[in-house]
Amino acid sequence: MSQLTFAPPVPAPEAEALRAEVRAFLAAELPPVSAPDRLRLGGRDPAFSRKVAARGWIGMTWPKRYGGRERSALERYVVQEEMLAAGAPVAAHWVADRQSGPNILRNGSEAQKNFFLPRIAAGECSFCIGMSEPDSGSDLAAARTRAAPVQGGFLVNGRKIWTSNAHCADYMILFCRTGEKSEDRHAGASQFIVDLRTPGITVRPIIDLAGLHHFNEVIFEDMFLPEESLLGGLGDGWRQVSGELAFERSGPERFLSSFRLMVELTAALGAEPSERAAMALGRLVAHVMTLRRLSRSVAGMLQAGREPAVEAALVKDLGTSFEQEVVEIARTLIEDEPAPGSADALAAVLAHLVQHAPSFSIRGGTREILRGIIARGLGLR
Repeated sequence: MSQLTFAPPVPAPEAEALRAEVRAFLAAELPPVSAPDRLRLGGRDPAFSRKVAARGWIGMTWPKRYGGRERSALERYVVQEEMLAAGAPVAAHWVADRQSGPNILRNGSEAQKNFFLPRIAAGECSFCIGMSEPDSGSDLAAARTRAAPVQGGFLVNGRKIWTSNAHCADYMILFCRTGEKSEDRHAGASQFIVDLRTPGITVRPIIDLAGLHHFNEVIFEDMFLPEESLLGGLGDGWRQVSGELAFERSGPERFLSSFRLMVELTAALGAEPSERAAMALGRLVAHVMTLRRLSRSVAGMLQAGREPAVEAALVKDLGTSFEQEVVEIARTLIEDEPAPGSADALAAVLAHLVQHAPSFSIRGGTREILRGIIARGLGLR
């Protein structure tokens, strides 16, 4: 049986020095709002993203010739951690910075790198992810959307679902079939960079449990993509998407979604909580510190050029389980009922997370898919 090793990240004093700079920036740029409103702030604000870009905090690990700053992965990690903890409205640049840009940097043509990466780093170009499909869930190998070769490019037909922010993104990286079915379910897939203004695309909203619109269904009907839209090699999509998912699954957003609830819960329990409450809070703090250690270790692996797909899957599975656990533990420690719109910060934050927590173990890959990846990586299946 194989083992996973999470080496300590290399000490990075420059990253901790950056933390104070990021906190000062957030204190100046984010409006003073209540705790529940802070949770809702974690949305889309292109003007805020451009300010982040102006500080050099988008694409910050990329080469300078593509608009990056050539800073370390741990410095980038500090920026992401502080943005999430503050509830900053990062959605306009988050996906492009986290995974689409690195995917293009690793697999794109020189023309694609020169066109997209400086625009992403400037906060002027947003991406969404075209992976999940109806009836397929997190089983990407079951994707049926097809790009058929035609003169000068490809003709795409199919559907994607749960596509966050497809209604307001500029581009999508689309994962689809380009080859015939074979015994190898992972063969015959490719990725394309799709301009979402292309004729033949229909975006339909999906309203979530909280009444919000960030999910979408995206339908492709005879959409033509020129040859230069292909990202990487034809048929190399599975390798590329596996590397991309390591970026999506390993970051601090996979264990900090419930962080605000921990803050409000600690404040509500006061300086002298009961023994039971103190034990529960101590356990949660221990878990979040462990997850942070694992996540920072994966950031170090990515910095070293590795593709830690299995390690990232483990962090994501543990992290989202923890995020959901925080909600349930909070409900056992307090008498407050979840109350959307309440003036009481704890009740309002709890209501927000009760509505959103079920999705935590779905986004970025379901728990079942992740555990299959982990089992294969450990040689257990």
